[in-house]
Amino acid sequence: MNAARFLLLSAGLALAAPLLSTPAIAAPKLKVCVWDIAGNAGPAMQAMREWQLEAVSWGLEVELLPHTNEGIAAEELKSNQCDATLMTGIRARQFNKYTGSLDSIGSIPDDAHFRTAMQVLSHPQSAARMIQGPYTVMGVAPAGAAYIFVNDRNINTLAKAAGKKVAVLEYDPTQAQLVAQVGATPVASDITNFSSRFNNGQVDVIASPLVAYGALELYRGLAPNGAIINYPLMQITLQLVGRSDKFSPEIAQKSREYFFNNLARIQQQLSKEAERVDPKWFQDIPAADKQEYEIMMQEARVQLRNTGHYDADMMSLLHRIRCRVDGARSECTDPVE
Repeated sequence: MNAARFLLLSAGLALAAPLLSTPAIAAPKLKVCVWDIAGNAGPAMQAMREWQLEAVSWGLEVELLPHTNEGIAAEELKSNQCDATLMTGIRARQFNKYTGSLDSIGSIPDDAHFRTAMQVLSHPQSAARMIQGPYTVMGVAPAGAAYIFVNDRNINTLAKAAGKKVAVLEYDPTQAQLVAQVGATPVASDITNFSSRFNNGQVDVIASPLVAYGALELYRGLAPNGAIINYPLMQITLQLVGRSDKFSPEIAQKSREYFFNNLARIQQQLSKEAERVDPKWFQDIPAADKQEYEIMMQEARVQLRNTGHYDADMMSLLHRIRCRVDGARSECTDPVE
């Protein structure tokens, strides 16, 4: 090696030395807020810890921050205090109306319909619909079907609900609108107090997933002569919503697929929790009344779609799924959704 080449090589190594010796800068730890009414020891936090471990393989380092107040958890996503938040689909509607419309009245009758919907939403072809403004939906999980709980089993038809007090979520105007249409009185509530109002007799009717029966002691409000109307009103979801500038499209897709791949396990857990409900509380309704419920719920969905509360494309998708699962449904011969 001649002297000139040696000097050039030496100079190059000298310039590269600081780069070679500088340790790699670790990616910042992402903060994910998790709404769980039971706090750090609750089931949502446990499920998200498993997601957190899986996220390591995607190159993410995540800190989970439990919240018992869902409203605060959602606001911290807005204010950039959290990079993502797990919340109910009803609350998530403000971040993505398409996925937020999954929690629409009567649109997903059972687990089979839900699984088909999740299969569609977790497919890469649906990725564009998961983004709205600066937010990306990174996963959807079931929280169980909501049923009507009444403190008097004589309230077994829509007509008999007239004049009764019904707890509605204060941040979801669709609930108050629906309750008022059947002649009942909506009582603005939130997830932290709707159960205590029912248990204390301040409201006569609530809608709740069966998993809350034991956790929120809803049997107190049912006693002595209440009932659970054995007809699912809507499917409640939990949705992980992240900031698009913090999670790449590839990571967001991996997360959605992770949620879908764990769907069957979550549905099994929800079924086990539902089995803890004392069968004596369930009250079946006549087939004619079910038909009345279905018509009422379809009319409500159309109205709420037309007023912009529900996403029209999601309503169309869920209609197609219902008719694929059961083509004999009356709505399949005269589609309005």
